[in-house]
Amino acid sequence: MDDLLARWRGLLVGAGYDPAAAPYKGRLKAVGTRAGKLRTAMTVGPASSLWPDLPIGHDSGSITGSYHRLRDMALAYAMPGTGLTGDAGLADAVRAGLRHIHANAYNDAVARYANWWDWQIGAPQPLLDCCVLVEDDQLPDYLDAVDHFVPSSVVDEYSGVSTGANRVDLCRVLAVRGALGRSPDVVALAADALSPVFAYVTSGDGLYADGSFIQHRTVPYTGSYGVVLLDGLARMLTWLGGTPWEITDPQVANVFTSVDRAYAPFLLDGFMMDGQSGRAVSRGPDQNDHTRGVETIDAILLLAGPASAEQSARWRGLAKGWLRRGGRLPADVPGLARCRAVLDDATLAEVAEPTGSRVFAGMDRVLHRRPGWTLALAMCSSRIAYYETGNGENLRAWHSSAGMTYWWTSDDPYADGFWPTADPYRLPGTTVSRKPLPKAAGDTFGKICPPTPWAGGVTDGAAVVAAQRVRGLLSTLSARKSWFCLDDAVVCLGAEITSRDGRPVETSVEHRIVPDSARLTVDGAEVTDGSGLTAHWMAVEGVGGYLFPGGATVSTRGEDRTGTWQDINSARPATPVTRHYRTIWIDNTAVDSYAYVLLPGATADDTAARAADATWLTILANNAHQQAVQAGPVTGATFWTAGQAGPLTVDHPCCVLLRITGDTAVLSIADPARSGGVVELTWAHTAAAVHSKAKTITVVETSPAVRLRIAVGRRGATHAIKLTL
Repeated sequence: MDDLLARWRGLLVGAGYDPAAAPYKGRLKAVGTRAGKLRTAMTVGPASSLWPDLPIGHDSGSITGSYHRLRDMALAYAMPGTGLTGDAGLADAVRAGLRHIHANAYNDAVARYANWWDWQIGAPQPLLDCCVLVEDDQLPDYLDAVDHFVPSSVVDEYSGVSTGANRVDLCRVLAVRGALGRSPDVVALAADALSPVFAYVTSGDGLYADGSFIQHRTVPYTGSYGVVLLDGLARMLTWLGGTPWEITDPQVANVFTSVDRAYAPFLLDGFMMDGQSGRAVSRGPDQNDHTRGVETIDAILLLAGPASAEQSARWRGLAKGWLRRGGRLPADVPGLARCRAVLDDATLAEVAEPTGSRVFAGMDRVLHRRPGWTLALAMCSSRIAYYETGNGENLRAWHSSAGMTYWWTSDDPYADGFWPTADPYRLPGTTVSRKPLPKAAGDTFGKICPPTPWAGGVTDGAAVVAAQRVRGLLSTLSARKSWFCLDDAVVCLGAEITSRDGRPVETSVEHRIVPDSARLTVDGAEVTDGSGLTAHWMAVEGVGGYLFPGGATVSTRGEDRTGTWQDINSARPATPVTRHYRTIWIDNTAVDSYAYVLLPGATADDTAARAADATWLTILANNAHQQAVQAGPVTGATFWTAGQAGPLTVDHPCCVLLRITGDTAVLSIADPARSGGVVELTWAHTAAAVHSKAKTITVVETSPAVRLRIAVGRRGATHAIKLTL
């Protein structure tokens, strides 16, 4: 066990860096400075709390916070170059703190209160780390406390809170406790209990074969809990590799596959996109998308150790590009060392960021990555929650999955103060009722989902048709929305928009932080603000263009918006934050449809030229039955009911994407509602031969028209056939 403990200690303090060289010298000094301040402020006395701002007795988070501070002190003792390395007085202070918390808050005679997570994960992890870093003759008492709150039975069943990222955290607690207690059977139990995490799931918590990640049964969480899972597994695989407890389950390969399938797609220029980060988006500027991005990159680099040589080389190349473009590095020294090793490796070539289109059917998310710009779409359904609030976090994200459309060119408008200052009723891309909602409306931890299965889409890898049947949260709002993601544009259609709330209904074309100097051009004229404008196109300087085919009545406003992080997270500061926004919206109170086109990165001249080109786009349908477009070689359609749109006819609801390139055509079909039935699709065109097809597709005939039967299944997956014309 000594070797196992030494290996865990090595993960905590890091390796491969010179403590006397920059940037480590400064970081290590900061570790020591913080530890010194914590020791000075700590009081071991009759009061139950070590620090006055972490009162013990009501908030279980104070126990977790206290152990984290003690671990910070223990790290300063154990790491080189901190100025307190090996300091006996600091070690004594850590021991005194551990004994105090044990006596007053965390022992086998205490009944758990408040948040279960603190007792089983938040507190025992730093407690056990302290015991690895600083020897203490009271260790048996601490292990008894851990056994009391985290018995081995927590991994008996893969259910409840013992799933996904939480299961990985619980296994870490058991494994480190086993090593400290010289209990090889407990370490083995922890290693074996990770196996359910490796298997792909088809519902509930965990990794999906399509790259989705869910926690809390209904919440897309790749960027938060998913990173906890990835980091935890990377640590466990690194720690136990080459020992008698090495993880050999063949399904562990899914973890390595997930880097490219689940995590890398949502990393852009070093940040982790917000749409699958749940409550984490409300935690303040020090935990924004760039912070989560660096944490993800570091976890990938840690996993690169036990990965194959090919995977390791690819991930390191990706990481080098992400880190260089993002300009951020981990705050902790071990992570800093891993990232600097990549950046400083002159022999390592950067790997380009992935491009292409993905439908993450398991979590109602769509991603469309093009050279120079990226779009992400957040939807919800009877499988996926409207949003997640809980623990006083993410209090006004009610509509963040009502078709919220994130897009980036060279900027990141969501990183710096977006969430506390944005109008929660005007999140970009959404169609919502202005019915006032209270903070944390609905229910906590993803318990409330819309009563419709319709959300998802179809992709051929380069384009996407996505669709959502929107049902308002605590509202009578209903709408049918479709998105057609093309080479340099996104066509957005809405139909059958209704509400009996007695409140305005709006579709937000844009709601974006921009410089207050960014000019708005409307049909060739510079405009500041306007209500009920008749517009064919708009362009925001430095952002992009917006087309309104056939013209539309549109309103726009440039304004400073002020909010606080406490508005959306009760534990955050009430300091005012102000950002300048450009908002563009369509009033759908009396108009039951809309059509607009996003042109990311387009200038006013580009937008005007596209608006003047009547040939590039044809809207084939935009009604309660079909929404369909034809643009160049691509025809896309959402069939809400059986029917015809352009050359395509189906007998059941589905999404269809047709691409013609030279003498070949690819037809892609998916059923976002997951009916599990068979769709018959007819394309009014002949084909000479079938080049390739999914096994789920039966070719009925190829002349005088192509007629197919597709067993669409219950996973929302794409089924494709390639035809020679």
